[in-house]
Amino acid sequence: MTIRLAVPEEAETLWHIRNAAIQQGCKAVYSPEVIEAWTPQAMPDNYRVVIEENPFYVAVTPENIPVASGYLDLRTGSVEAIFTLPQWSGRGLASAIIAALKQEARRRGFTRLTLASTPNACRFYQQQGFRVIQENRYHSKMARADLRCFDMECELIPGE
Repeated sequence: MTIRLAVPEEAETLWHIRNAAIQQGCKAVYSPEVIEAWTPQAMPDNYRVVIEENPFYVAVTPENIPVASGYLDLRTGSVEAIFTLPQWSGRGLASAIIAALKQEARRRGFTRLTLASTPNACRFYQQQGFRVIQENRYHSKMARADLRCFDMECELIPGE
């Protein structure tokens, strides 16, 4: 597998990865109605802009097909959208994307990263060096619900 920067032309594919990961990974955490609202087929207009304006990484197959994604929100210093297609999970792709994001963040002068984790992904992020700050609820306009999440952070050690 190769980790590389995404291009805006891949936005629809990345949106599909996002939706498939949420639909599979979050079904034990959120109601079917919330997941359905949170994963609309129509991609929001600003999604392509997010890819253009932030370091948005993808894990791709040897055929250059994206199967996992994640990005560093440069405005907030947060890790966002770490998603893997369900049939590709468990292969270390999300971990490789987190490593690429940490390296990118260090290069840009960040000393700390934050994220908001769904309950089902919290343990994964802890294995990546993030620690829970507090449990929280975030209102999602798309899901039309308050989503239970964990605020997390990770100190970036230079040269690590």
